[in-house]
Amino acid sequence: MKRGGLLTVLMLLGLAGGAAVGQVLLFNEHATLPDSHWMRSAGELILVRPLMLLVAPLVLAGMVVAVARIGESLRLAVVASATLLYFLATMLLAVIVGAALVEIARPGEGFSPALAARLQADGTEAYIESESVRAQIEIVKDHSVSDAWKDLLHTLVPTNVVTELMSVRPLGVLLFGLLLGLALAASGERGAVVVAFFEGLLAALIIVARWIAWLAPAGLFLLVAWTVGRIGLGELVGPLTRYLQVVIGGLAVHGLLVLPAILFVFGRTDPFAYMWKMRRALLVAFGTSSSAATLPMTVESAVSDGGCSTRAAGFVVPLGAMVNLNGTALYETVAVVFLFQFFGVTLDFAQILVVAVTAALAAVGTAGIPSAGLVAMALVITSVNRTLPADVSPLPLTAIGVILAVDRIVDMCRTTVNVWGDAVGAKIMTKLAPDETPKA
Repeated sequence: MKRGGLLTVLMLLGLAGGAAVGQVLLFNEHATLPDSHWMRSAGELILVRPLMLLVAPLVLAGMVVAVARIGESLRLAVVASATLLYFLATMLLAVIVGAALVEIARPGEGFSPALAARLQADGTEAYIESESVRAQIEIVKDHSVSDAWKDLLHTLVPTNVVTELMSVRPLGVLLFGLLLGLALAASGERGAVVVAFFEGLLAALIIVARWIAWLAPAGLFLLVAWTVGRIGLGELVGPLTRYLQVVIGGLAVHGLLVLPAILFVFGRTDPFAYMWKMRRALLVAFGTSSSAATLPMTVESAVSDGGCSTRAAGFVVPLGAMVNLNGTALYETVAVVFLFQFFGVTLDFAQILVVAVTAALAAVGTAGIPSAGLVAMALVITSVNRTLPADVSPLPLTAIGVILAVDRIVDMCRTTVNVWGDAVGAKIMTKLAPDETPKA
């Protein structure tokens, strides 16, 4: 068996073994595992933290190399425009899929009064007890989507790139890398030696990511064991089953039908063969629930296994990890409409449109902060509440607590779709920005 195949088997065994061990722990301890459990800490130490260590330098080196090697401004403008158009189109398609499914299935209706009252009470309690989530939501509860975008722009244009590197805030690093790459391209021969340095750095970082991949089976085992031990597989067949079916079904439609169709048409590539080549990055995304932490693995898999150019991967993947959140936008659309349905509020077409548009905008606007999906959901709920008639009670933010119990399960799925969307974009843009010479 080749090393790539062996690693895939080990990662799958880590996922399956973690799920089994987590369920046994939940059963034996008769209580959910706490956030501070050693399994979560060990999993993050083994896998998440080493990957996060690579994020900032990889974003900088990848962007510098991509922009400098793409060369002339006209060609760069074409690649950048095509990338942004791809991001916009896939985000729009994601929210359309989510809105259509949640309106057709209407998973928030049909609860008995007693069960609805219990879930509301449990949700309020869960919201109060989730201190980290509540703290983030309280910060933005009076914000609008425009405020979130203003905060995003301040993050995008930092005053000290060294601070951004040290704090692992990729947005500011990304813009600096873009400007530096443009300047080096304009410097001609004088800048060639610096570009060569960043090319060497990028190649070395990809090799380090390949080494870290061998830690993934152990890290995934621990993280999945903690997740299942905290939530329990019983939640998959609990009172929120219909909600889970709609949101995970929507993610499956987007990830297995919409994105593959786009890749087949515009990338002239067998989408499922390419998905298999990207399997390591997708498995890590599923286990870690973090697009940022998965970024080094996504770049490594795209370049080494997926046949993407270093130019396309270095440009599209870091940018996509920050702004191309297909899965998050779809999830927020489904979740917000579900909660309004659950609390007895029927949204008209105009309000559904508000949900879809603000979900896409908020997903991008909150990309740089922790618990981005839940925080973006608070912004969407606030935006929709402002459109309700005076005689309709607004949806309280504590309603988010109703879906907190299963959010980790959904988070794993939506992160996988986020990463898959970036990988598809990198493959398509390779047609516009191929490498000049074959990669070693």
